[in-house]
Amino acid sequence: MKIDKVDKLILKELQANARISNLELAEKVNLSPTPCARRVKHLEESGIITDHITLLDSEKLGLNLTAMISVTMEKHTADLFEKFERDAADLPEVIDCYLVTGQDSDFLIKALIRDMRHYEEFLLRRLTKLDGVSGVHTSFVLRQPIRKHQLPL
Repeated sequence: MKIDKVDKLILKELQANARISNLELAEKVNLSPTPCARRVKHLEESGIITDHITLLDSEKLGLNLTAMISVTMEKHTADLFEKFERDAADLPEVIDCYLVTGQDSDFLIKALIRDMRHYEEFLLRRLTKLDGVSGVHTSFVLRQPIRKHQLPL
Protein backbone atom coordinates (compact mmCIF):
# COMPACT_ATOMS: atom_id res chain seq x y z
CA MET A 1 0.00 0.00 0.00
CA LYS A 2 1.27 3.43 -0.89
CA ILE A 3 0.94 6.07 1.83
CA ASP A 4 0.97 9.82 1.35
CA LYS A 5 2.03 12.74 3.56
CA VAL A 6 -1.32 12.83 5.37
CA ASP A 7 -1.13 9.11 6.15
CA LYS A 8 2.39 9.64 7.53
CA LEU A 9 1.14 12.50 9.72
CA ILE A 10 -1.66 10.28 11.01
CA LEU A 11 0.82 7.49 11.78
CA LYS A 12 3.18 9.87 13.60
CA GLU A 13 0.35 11.23 15.74
CA LEU A 14 -0.99 7.76 16.57
CA GLN A 15 2.50 6.51 17.48
CA ALA A 16 2.89 9.43 19.87
CA ASN A 17 -0.59 8.97 21.38
CA ALA A 18 -2.72 5.98 20.43
CA ARG A 19 -5.50 7.26 22.71
CA ILE A 20 -6.03 10.46 20.73
CA SER A 21 -9.63 10.95 19.69
CA ASN A 22 -10.51 10.95 16.01
CA LEU A 23 -11.60 14.58 16.35
CA GLU A 24 -8.24 15.63 17.82
CA LEU A 25 -6.36 13.57 15.23
CA ALA A 26 -8.34 15.11 12.38
CA GLU A 27 -7.52 18.61 13.65
CA LYS A 28 -3.79 17.81 13.92
CA VAL A 29 -3.60 16.49 10.36
CA ASN A 30 -5.93 19.11 8.85
CA LEU A 31 -8.73 16.76 7.84
CA SER A 32 -12.38 16.59 8.75
CA PRO A 33 -13.26 13.71 11.12
CA THR A 34 -14.93 11.38 8.60
CA PRO A 35 -12.06 11.25 6.06
CA CYS A 36 -9.59 10.97 8.96
CA ALA A 37 -11.44 7.96 10.41
CA ARG A 38 -11.62 6.43 6.94
CA ARG A 39 -7.83 6.76 6.52
CA VAL A 40 -7.14 5.22 9.94
CA LYS A 41 -9.46 2.31 9.12
CA HIS A 42 -7.67 1.81 5.79
CA LEU A 43 -4.25 1.86 7.53
CA GLU A 44 -5.53 -0.77 9.97
CA GLU A 45 -7.07 -2.97 7.27
CA SER A 46 -3.89 -2.81 5.17
CA GLY A 47 -1.84 -4.02 8.14
CA ILE A 48 0.30 -0.89 8.49
CA ILE A 49 -1.32 -0.25 11.87
CA THR A 50 -1.04 -3.61 13.60
CA ASP A 51 -2.16 -2.83 17.14
CA HIS A 52 -3.01 -0.19 19.72
CA ILE A 53 -1.17 -0.84 22.99
CA THR A 54 -0.47 0.60 26.42
CA LEU A 55 3.20 0.75 27.44
CA LEU A 56 4.03 -0.07 31.05
CA ASP A 57 6.93 0.89 33.31
CA SER A 58 8.65 -2.44 33.99
CA GLU A 59 10.56 -1.23 37.06
CA LYS A 60 7.40 0.04 38.74
CA LEU A 61 6.02 -3.46 38.25
CA GLY A 62 9.05 -5.03 39.93
CA LEU A 63 10.80 -6.16 36.75
CA ASN A 64 14.11 -4.51 37.60
CA LEU A 65 16.53 -6.37 35.32
CA THR A 66 16.63 -6.47 31.55
CA ALA A 67 18.56 -9.44 30.22
CA MET A 68 19.82 -9.74 26.67
CA ILE A 69 20.29 -13.48 26.16
CA SER A 70 22.11 -15.03 23.22
CA VAL A 71 20.85 -18.56 22.59
CA THR A 72 22.75 -21.16 20.59
CA MET A 73 20.89 -24.11 19.13
CA GLU A 74 22.37 -27.61 18.88
CA LYS A 75 21.06 -28.17 15.33
CA HIS A 76 20.06 -25.81 12.56
CA THR A 77 16.77 -27.17 11.29
CA ALA A 78 13.60 -25.29 10.48
CA ASP A 79 11.48 -27.56 12.69
CA LEU A 80 13.72 -27.10 15.73
CA PHE A 81 13.90 -23.32 15.26
CA GLU A 82 10.13 -23.05 14.86
CA LYS A 83 9.55 -25.14 17.98
CA PHE A 84 11.99 -22.98 19.95
CA GLU A 85 10.20 -19.82 18.78
CA ARG A 86 6.81 -21.18 19.86
CA ASP A 87 8.14 -22.36 23.23
CA ALA A 88 10.04 -19.12 23.91
CA ALA A 89 6.88 -17.13 23.14
CA ASP A 90 5.18 -18.97 26.03
CA LEU A 91 7.75 -17.68 28.55
CA PRO A 92 6.22 -14.52 30.07
CA GLU A 93 9.64 -12.97 30.73
CA VAL A 94 10.49 -12.97 27.01
CA ILE A 95 9.63 -9.58 25.55
CA ASP A 96 11.44 -9.86 22.21
CA CYS A 97 13.05 -12.71 20.32
CA TYR A 98 15.17 -12.27 17.20
CA LEU A 99 16.69 -14.84 14.86
CA VAL A 100 20.15 -13.35 14.25
CA THR A 101 23.19 -13.78 12.06
CA GLY A 102 26.79 -12.68 12.41
CA GLN A 103 27.21 -14.01 15.93
CA ASP A 104 27.97 -17.35 17.53
CA SER A 105 24.34 -17.50 18.63
CA ASP A 106 21.16 -18.17 16.73
CA PHE A 107 18.62 -16.18 18.74
CA LEU A 108 18.78 -12.99 20.77
CA ILE A 109 16.16 -12.70 23.50
CA LYS A 110 15.22 -9.66 25.54
CA ALA A 111 13.77 -10.73 28.87
CA LEU A 112 12.44 -8.74 31.83
CA ILE A 113 13.38 -10.24 35.19
CA ARG A 114 12.60 -9.30 38.82
CA ASP A 115 16.01 -10.11 40.31
CA MET A 116 18.93 -12.55 40.08
CA ARG A 117 17.03 -15.33 41.85
CA HIS A 118 14.25 -15.00 39.29
CA TYR A 119 16.85 -15.01 36.51
CA GLU A 120 18.43 -18.19 37.84
CA GLU A 121 15.05 -19.95 37.92
CA PHE A 122 14.15 -18.66 34.45
CA LEU A 123 17.49 -19.71 32.98
CA LEU A 124 18.06 -23.09 34.62
CA ARG A 125 14.54 -24.39 34.94
CA ARG A 126 12.88 -23.04 31.81
CA LEU A 127 14.99 -21.44 29.06
CA THR A 128 17.80 -24.01 28.93
CA LYS A 129 15.20 -26.81 29.11
CA LEU A 130 13.69 -25.81 25.75
CA ASP A 131 14.32 -28.35 22.99
CA GLY A 132 17.50 -27.75 21.04
CA VAL A 133 19.14 -25.15 23.28
CA SER A 134 22.85 -25.94 23.55
CA GLY A 135 24.13 -22.74 25.11
CA VAL A 136 23.26 -19.28 26.38
CA HIS A 137 25.18 -16.12 27.11
CA THR A 138 23.54 -13.30 29.05
CA SER A 139 24.33 -9.60 29.28
CA PHE A 140 22.41 -7.40 31.68
CA VAL A 141 21.35 -3.89 30.68
CA LEU A 142 22.87 -1.24 32.95
CA ARG A 143 20.65 1.54 31.61
CA GLN A 144 18.70 2.39 28.49
CA PRO A 145 19.77 5.84 27.24
CA ILE A 146 17.52 5.62 24.17
CA ARG A 147 14.03 4.13 24.16
CA LYS A 148 11.87 4.64 21.12
CA HIS A 149 8.63 3.04 20.11
CA GLN A 150 7.96 5.19 17.10
CA LEU A 151 9.10 4.05 13.68
CA PRO A 152 10.84 6.69 11.55
CA LEU A 153 8.52 7.82 8.78
